[in-house]
Parts: sequence; C-alpha cells; structure tokens
Amino acid sequence: MKWLEVKITTSVEAEEAITNIMHEVGAGGVVIEDPNDLKMLNDSNEWDYVDPDMIVDSDKVVISAYFPLTPSTIDKLSIIKDRIIGLKEYNLDIGDFTFETTEVDDEDWANSWKKYYKTFKIGKRVVIKPSWEDYDPEENEIVVELDPGMAFGTGSHETTKMCIEFLEDNVKSGDTVFDVGCGTGILSIVSSKLGAKKVFAVDVDEVALKVASLNVKLNKLDNVEVLKSDLLKELSGEADLIVVNIIADIIIKATFDIHEKLKENGLFISSGIIKDRKDDVLNAISEYFDVIDVKEDGEWVAILSRKK
Repeated sequence: MKWLEVKITTSVEAEEAITNIMHEVGAGGVVIEDPNDLKMLNDSNEWDYVDPDMIVDSDKVVISAYFPLTPSTIDKLSIIKDRIIGLKEYNLDIGDFTFETTEVDDEDWANSWKKYYKTFKIGKRVVIKPSWEDYDPEENEIVVELDPGMAFGTGSHETTKMCIEFLEDNVKSGDTVFDVGCGTGILSIVSSKLGAKKVFAVDVDEVALKVASLNVKLNKLDNVEVLKSDLLKELSGEADLIVVNIIADIIIKATFDIHEKLKENGLFISSGIIKDRKDDVLNAISEYFDVIDVKEDGEWVAILSRKK
C-alpha cells in the first residue's frame, strides 16, 4: 500500500497543536523528530548510543504524518495548511513553516517509528515503552506500554514529562482523576498505575479517543474510562485531581469549570503553557487556586495548584 508522507517543519511551540491537526484530518500515524528529545535522552543515559551528529540544540521540529494515498487525500492538504496557519489566532508561533509531501511504501512507514522511539524513563518511576521493545522493569517502576503506528505522544515532550512528574508526587491511592484533553491517554494510564481508583480520559477528537482506548486496553486497565467531551462538559461528579495538558488559552477558559469539578482541596495540574503565557495562566488560576509549584523545562511551563 502507498502512503503520502506530509512533512512539516515548525516550531517547538506548535508541535502538539500541529500533531493534533494531523490526527483530526485522518493521519494513520505521526512521527515527531525533535532534536531536543534526542539530547534529553542522551543526557539521561537511557539510550546505549545516539549518533552525535543528531544531537543539536534547535527550536525546530519536523512532524511527519502518513495518510493512505487515495484521491481524497490530496484534498486534505489545503485543509492542513489552512488549519496550521490558523494557529496564529491562538498566539502560537509556527516558526519558519515548511510543508513537503512524498510517496512512501508500507515498509518505509513502519520502520520510521522504530527509528525514533526507544524505551526511556521519566521522573522516579515511570517508564515509557514502545510495544516492539523488551524491557525488564526494576522494583517499583511503572511501565506504560504504547503501540506502534499510533499517535505516539511519547511522553518525552517537556509538557507531558512535567505532568508525569507532578502526578508521581500527588496521585494517591483511591483518587478520582480527570485527564482533560487526554490525547493518547498517557497521563490517564500513568494516573491509574500510580494508584488512582478511577480515571476519566476525555477529548473532543475522535482519533485521540480511539488511540487512548487502544492504549488503555494495551496496558490492561479496567479503571480508565475514555469519553468524548468538550473539556469538562460531559464529566459528572468531582475529582481529587484534574490534569489539563493543552494550551494556555484553553486552560484560562476552563479554569472556573475545573475549580467547580474539584473536591475540596483538590489538585489541578496544568501544562502545555509556553513561557510567554505563564503569567497570563497564573493570573487566571490564582483567582480560584493556590499555586503550589511551577516547573519550567525549555520553553514550557507546568503548574500545580490547589483549590481554594
């Protein structure tokens, strides 16, 4: 089978938003080449070897999305371009944006996944493991297994990494957790494996919901429910902890609703926040929450706060 590879060069800031666009338009898979991820993994000694020529400091990422090559695929290209350019309305910098297309075969597409993704550890206990790799976990490690060919959302992105670090320190046995904008479901799976009694993973995107459901099944979890919801609209009851890893404007918009959905003294983890928007988000959060901790990694910020 032939696939159309759509390769986009953009900024680190726009990486997650453009990846979401690719899935929403129907990509069969997405590969993200972020030189800063390679540098982080090499510095952490999680990989046996990384080619030194691949380790560079850069504010650019390359996102490659793969679509079955059919007559309708070509029609999607203008939609993708328009939606990416439209990200500027949300104050996202798309950088020196470039757009290329190439035909590839099944084998080329499958091998591209294994080239970039390896098992690695985040925080004290969480290990992200692609399903094609073997891994013998150490005592107390939590292994999150992800399937190849999906919207990988590797966890190596700074925003996901900081959320996982906050979850490690704050999820308690018996907690109810809402993961709003769950994407591939990594934060929901981590919350469950850290001891949460019930986790609700919600997203508005059908592709994300499908991928999250498959990842939950792959990890053999029966306490994670995947739901379609525009932010918190379809969620009932209250949570002990809510995690939102989206973008600054949506976090600001949802702050009051998040406050209303949290139990007394409940915790709110927010990320997906570019540094330039940190103060805007802190101002919005501070009206309803006491800020406990702020993490920064590269250009990104994550905030831990408690309901007032």
